[in-house]
Amino acid sequence: MNMLIKVFICFIAGMGAGLGTGFAGMSAAAVISPMLITFLDMPAYEAVGIALASDVLASAVSAYTYGKNKNLDIRNGIVMMAAVLLFTLTGSWIASFVPNTTMGSFSVFMTMLLGIKFIVKPVMTTKETMANVSAKKRVIQSVVCGTAVGFICGFIGAGGGMMMLLLLTGVLGYELKTAVGTSVFIMTFTALTGAVSHFAIGGTPDLWCLVLCVAFTLMWARIAARFANRASAKTLNRVVGVVLTVLGGAILGVNLFR
Repeated sequence: MNMLIKVFICFIAGMGAGLGTGFAGMSAAAVISPMLITFLDMPAYEAVGIALASDVLASAVSAYTYGKNKNLDIRNGIVMMAAVLLFTLTGSWIASFVPNTTMGSFSVFMTMLLGIKFIVKPVMTTKETMANVSAKKRVIQSVVCGTAVGFICGFIGAGGGMMMLLLLTGVLGYELKTAVGTSVFIMTFTALTGAVSHFAIGGTPDLWCLVLCVAFTLMWARIAARFANRASAKTLNRVVGVVLTVLGGAILGVNLFR
């Protein structure tokens, strides 16, 4: 295949994934996988592995940027991450006994609906309001939400980043920047676990696609995270809403080519 086409597809996929990660804590797999599968005829397992690998550095640099700006809840993030990892394995194991459980379109529609939600009804919670919740209650909420996110991800294989953002803002009452920062912090480790697993089982992927997707996703995630931390809450809600809605629509369009 023409190398220029490969670079172009990886650039578009990386840009979409990076913007989604930096602005909204969205998993790169939701964008990169369908692009590589549809336009480069890549095996699905290999595409998901590359997407997860791209997610690791992009989420890490985004988490660092949010943390540097004091928009990251590490303590409760670690609690939620442990629950997510544990119940992702549980959900995946249970799903292996149930036929036809693949619901990839679920994450696409959820992305679009969540985007519209941020535009119509923005999250205007403040850090002062967050501080009023007791530490014990926050830990319990983190475990419960991490359990739900992990099980859903393992069972249907999609929706992790979006589920976390929805629960962090809607259930745990996080202000948007802290929610995104905590989400990308968790996604760094879940993506690393998934990427290592995929490469260990599936072998070495297309190295050019891997390098290009990692580089482009990292570049755009860093740009998006820096902008997000400087923006006002109102502006960030609108940008996150537009990014999610556009990405959701684009992914839906890409899926139609399959």
